[in-house]
Amino acid sequence: MSGYVERQRQTAELQHLFAQVTGTTDRPGRAVLIRGRRRVGKSRLVEEFVESAGVPSVFFTASGRSIRDDLSAFAEDVATSTLPGADLFAGDPPSSWDNALRLLIAALPADGPSIVVLDELPYVTSADDGFEGVLQRHFDRELSRRPVLLIGIGSDLAMMEALNDYDRPFHQRATEMVVPPLSPSEVGRMLSLEAGDALDAYLVTGGFPLICRDWGKGNDLWSFLESALTHATSSLLVSAERSLAAEFPGDVQARRVLEAIGQGQRRFGEIGSKAGEIKGTPLTRSLGLLRAKRVVTAERPLALKMSADTRYRIDDPYLLFWLRFLGPHLAEIERGRGDRVLQRIRDEWTRWRGRAIEPVIRESIARMSHEDLQVPVDVSMAVGGFWNRTNTVEVDLVLADKEPVAKSIFGVGSVKWTTKPFGAKELGELITHRSQVPGVFDDGTLVVVSRSGVDDRVRASGAVVLGPDELLAQWK
Repeated sequence: MSGYVERQRQTAELQHLFAQVTGTTDRPGRAVLIRGRRRVGKSRLVEEFVESAGVPSVFFTASGRSIRDDLSAFAEDVATSTLPGADLFAGDPPSSWDNALRLLIAALPADGPSIVVLDELPYVTSADDGFEGVLQRHFDRELSRRPVLLIGIGSDLAMMEALNDYDRPFHQRATEMVVPPLSPSEVGRMLSLEAGDALDAYLVTGGFPLICRDWGKGNDLWSFLESALTHATSSLLVSAERSLAAEFPGDVQARRVLEAIGQGQRRFGEIGSKAGEIKGTPLTRSLGLLRAKRVVTAERPLALKMSADTRYRIDDPYLLFWLRFLGPHLAEIERGRGDRVLQRIRDEWTRWRGRAIEPVIRESIARMSHEDLQVPVDVSMAVGGFWNRTNTVEVDLVLADKEPVAKSIFGVGSVKWTTKPFGAKELGELITHRSQVPGVFDDGTLVVVSRSGVDDRVRASGAVVLGPDELLAQWK
């Protein structure tokens, strides 16, 4: 299986920007800032695009070690690039980014298009406070006047978003692009899996192309896991550790908090206790950092009134899987006992999967048409969950006009992601829950989500019935 998965939408956006570079005479230069999680395929996407463009280019990847090291690496990359003035960098490396960009501009072709790629851009901006201003000045004075496409790439999502903020030097000079993991539908197509198995594969791989490549077309979950747990260097095992090491170098406390959430703790106090009695401001700081890094999401009940009852969850399903089943047992796998880890996954899979699939189901439903969900067509729609402080009422799905505080709630739903059909007993519980969610009318929509179908009484009830096929179709 090829290691590259073509990203048609993102490739088309790059091609559109490059067409502006080659088809515009007044300030043809363009810039794009590409962000996405580590190992999601951003650099490979750009490499494939640059190769297909067939114009002079340079691809530089920052190391994050020091300004001097990055300037030396930049000089070496330009010197070995296809830019016509590459030999300008054959001597000593530039002493500053200002000098480096001056030389780069001189190395660009005078009468044709070119592409300049700055990969791991957050490393450069964090090491050199003045880099953004230097880049802005050279872009305004020279690069925007030349037929050049400047591409910045970064995995620090918050920092890459901030580069284009109104109070930053490069504001409104670049188009922003996000490279997400593969969607559940793309995972299914890549691995030739049926809908239910594709959603399982998405929960384990997170849609990361490298892990999906190692999965192999047509393999089932358990054969993949058995193979991956046999090799301590498999992408399933090492990808999360490498990403966490890059995201949180030296921040032991944030890692402990993240691990506590990965082990199933969702509330502030429970997380702090599991993480080693971290309390108050230190815990708030760690949770704030995890949220800023887009690793953790804070959720509140979707209701007619604001609730202070916050739960925390991990956004990335692969990281969630890794923290629950793999990270705590790496030493065991390295000793050749991956079979023990596999058995733990088998024992807990159904229960863990039932919780992990809920955010994916909510996003799938949020993509559906209003008509299919039997809700008003002239309003926006948000999909969340509802719970009270004592957890005596907990509803998997709530359909409303906005979140986290709704003006109108249209209906509720229940998820049963097991090998048994959704039956009359579960339907009765859902109807009871509908009466316990403030603001839901007795005729509000009922949504039944089941991995293994429903019985005839549920189908005859008038509820909206969704299975793996219907959910996966929303991602195409």
